Amino acid sequence: MRLCQVLSIVKYLLPAALAATACAQTFSGSPLLDQTVEQAIADDRIPGAVLLVGHNGQIIHRKAYGKRALVPAAEPMTLDTIFDVASLTKVVATTPSLMKLFEQGKFRLNDRITDYLPEFQGGKSDITIRNLLTHFSGLRPDLTLEPPWSGYQTGIRLALLDKPAGPPGAHFVYSDINFILLGELVHKLSGQMLNDYARTQIFEPLGMYETMFLPPPALTPRIAPTERLTPNGAPLRGVVHDTTARYMGGVAGHAGLFSTAADLARYCQMMLNRGQLEGARLFSPLTIEKFTTPQSPPDQPILRGLGWDIDSPLSGNRGELFPIGSYGHTGFTGTSLWVDPVTGTYVILLANSVHPHRRPPITALRAKVATITAAALGVDAPGVAITGYNETIAGPGLRREVNRTAHTLTGLDVLAADHFQPLAGKRIGLITNATGVDRAGHRNIDVMRAANVKLAALFSPEHGIAAAQDQANVGNTADPSTGIKVYSLYGKADRPTPEMLGGLDALVFDVQDVGAHFYTYETTMAYAMEAAAKSKIPYFVLDRPNPITGVHAEGPLLDRDQLSFVGYFPLPVRHGMTIGELARMFNGENHIGANLTVVPMKDWQRGDWFDATGLPWIDPSPNMRSLNAAILYPGVAMLEYAKNYSVGRGTDAPFEHIGAAFIHGPELAAYLNAREIPGVRVYATRFRPASSNLAGATIEGVRFVVTNRDVFDSTRFGLEIAAALVKLYPGQIDLDANAKLIGSTAVIKALAAGDDPREIQQRMTDDVAVFLKMRQKYLLYPETP
Repeated sequence: MRLCQVLSIVKYLLPAALAATACAQTFSGSPLLDQTVEQAIADDRIPGAVLLVGHNGQIIHRKAYGKRALVPAAEPMTLDTIFDVASLTKVVATTPSLMKLFEQGKFRLNDRITDYLPEFQGGKSDITIRNLLTHFSGLRPDLTLEPPWSGYQTGIRLALLDKPAGPPGAHFVYSDINFILLGELVHKLSGQMLNDYARTQIFEPLGMYETMFLPPPALTPRIAPTERLTPNGAPLRGVVHDTTARYMGGVAGHAGLFSTAADLARYCQMMLNRGQLEGARLFSPLTIEKFTTPQSPPDQPILRGLGWDIDSPLSGNRGELFPIGSYGHTGFTGTSLWVDPVTGTYVILLANSVHPHRRPPITALRAKVATITAAALGVDAPGVAITGYNETIAGPGLRREVNRTAHTLTGLDVLAADHFQPLAGKRIGLITNATGVDRAGHRNIDVMRAANVKLAALFSPEHGIAAAQDQANVGNTADPSTGIKVYSLYGKADRPTPEMLGGLDALVFDVQDVGAHFYTYETTMAYAMEAAAKSKIPYFVLDRPNPITGVHAEGPLLDRDQLSFVGYFPLPVRHGMTIGELARMFNGENHIGANLTVVPMKDWQRGDWFDATGLPWIDPSPNMRSLNAAILYPGVAMLEYAKNYSVGRGTDAPFEHIGAAFIHGPELAAYLNAREIPGVRVYATRFRPASSNLAGATIEGVRFVVTNRDVFDSTRFGLEIAAALVKLYPGQIDLDANAKLIGSTAVIKALAAGDDPREIQQRMTDDVAVFLKMRQKYLLYPETP
């Protein structure tokens, strides 16, 4: 009842809708949250805390724990305690101030900081505002503090003169100097000091009346004290804890802000509302999107927004379940906030863990709080696909890089528009499966029959006509809709026999490929082309997109002595060609002699990912369930012939995670992340395959999130996985069993010898270059400029 009274009296602390509903909420995670925070207090990890959780526009958990102060006298923690939020200053004051100025056209993110602060490095620096906001500037973590100095201008002068420790864009170094400079940028662009600008432009419009720099003495009794600077001295109280900010007089871009949980709740709700609160709009939704999605260099595995943390060594307060795509920040004094747009949730944990002395970081406590919260909401990060960040959406397919919206017409669509004239009067055998649909989703079988094409026989590749059977042999059947016989080309026969072709005037191939040499549909197409050549009947291939683009070609190349049904031609693992282009290459290079016609697509460019085509995604096979899986497939599947190892078959996310009884998930994840593989992040997981390798066993492993698919080299990643398993778990993975998948005996030997995957990849460069030159004459779509 006391909480409801507080909410009713202090209406400005929370949106009216939140105040009206907060008391009525019963959050199932609250008991475990209480237990976790109280245990941290009992273990002397923190003296006390305020924890506030919001979800779907309501406060679902809000509670004060322990003590606000321990010395010189004990004081109970209260909900209205004001905290020194330390580095939350970066995202609650400096970042939104810059968002305001950004919307006003005062700067561009790729502008050099010297354009606005010409004294920086004597005007000679390539560091951009984006570099500063993402902590990829190369500047040191902090200014030199010895001997002591004082004054705002002194701090700015030292920041302007501080020598970078490395080049911009090369490495992530969390640096207060970045935000000291950005705070001064606010001053230069607005004509106001950061504290005044943030107050008038951010805090007051949002009703954050207890958020401020330099709090007045009247508020001191409610401020949580921090550290004692001398063993028996009074703790800092109302004076910023951060030494640099204190030397600068209490106002700086990196630290110095004081706030309450209720005020921060208003700020977080505004962010979730995409820039508005209670009818007042502070930012455009596009600005919110821009600042909270990945903006770090594309070849870096660490994800930072503009000011915000997304996925880095510092984002432990995301916990284990909130998905990539959420964002937040921490403060050294023990403060943190995390915001998840997917579930409409934020978690604010305010503690003064540095009172009356410094304790170890409370990373584990923050993570537990976030994980408990997410679990109670029914959130499971592996089930949330957050992969589209260069768009203004966060949806399936992390940087989706959809550079254009195409209206791609497949070969089937093109032929249908021509009323199937090349097939007129012929008895047709159609090789297809469930992927054989037109742009509107109609089956090729039905579209052809409606156009009076004489379909006399159907043929299916691996997985059958419905692309749903996951077994070694698939038998002949009949199309349930038309009754036409379906000959399986993945059973007793792997190619059409003369008997099957009897009475046919032409064969047509219309199946969606995925772009890796060991995807058997490519071999089925080639074997059928050979059969058509022998029977002297025309062979048509209706082209379809390479879903993982036509610009990425990645070795190893398949050795000729490894050719098989999972590798028809000496291609790189990822070849970057369409199925129609492959048909032209196979016919030409292998001298098949087929009477081949490839019906090209319209409005498809080599750089297009499948989700840019506007075509419907239909699972090409039972375990190829998303574009994300297809991107990972060329690398992850390179080891799937090892019997004691799972690539996720029999789970809900094949090829998006791996596991084995011998794998220790956290160890493997840490190792692979430390390799800084561009475009991907790795997370420990557990899963239980229902079928395939290790069926019924709960195993540890790692899960993969593609963060930038345009720089992600899937086969480099496959080599990194193989090298990691060889190094961490000697003798456990059978490389030779995967020879037909990896494709190169030399690469297998190099992996077994412990060679660095980057060196192995470098050795493949010449072979890939020869392949690229050879494929030129078979390409149907020009190279992307």
